[in-house]
Amino acid sequence: MPSRTTRKESGPQPNREELLQMGIRAAKSGNNDGARIFFEQVLGQDRRNERAMMWMAKITTDNKAERKKWLERVLEVNPDNQQAKDALKKIVYKKTANENRTLLLFGVVAGVLIVLAIVVVAGILIFNR
Repeated sequence: MPSRTTRKESGPQPNREELLQMGIRAAKSGNNDGARIFFEQVLGQDRRNERAMMWMAKITTDNKAERKKWLERVLEVNPDNQQAKDALKKIVYKKTANENRTLLLFGVVAGVLIVLAIVVVAGILIFNR
């Protein structure tokens, strides 16, 4: 009697490069969740796959800390990856620019409050003469 199998034969599984290309196509079409699955499969087979890590960084748009983590992992694998270096510099620049805007705004508000305090004190002194 032939043995029965409950699992369907599904043909050859995609290799790492095919998975990477499927992930890239998914990412380019805006399907970041699908792309993430493909890139995670690639990284499951080769945790040092620089291209998969770069794409993970590209599709991680909402979480800057995660994006930074992927870029740093790329640089651990290849310290000469200029694209990863540039992306990290951009993250640092944006963070610094935001912090500088906050400091500038705080300085302006503090300056206005100091001027108002001087005007109020001067008004009180003039009024009390």
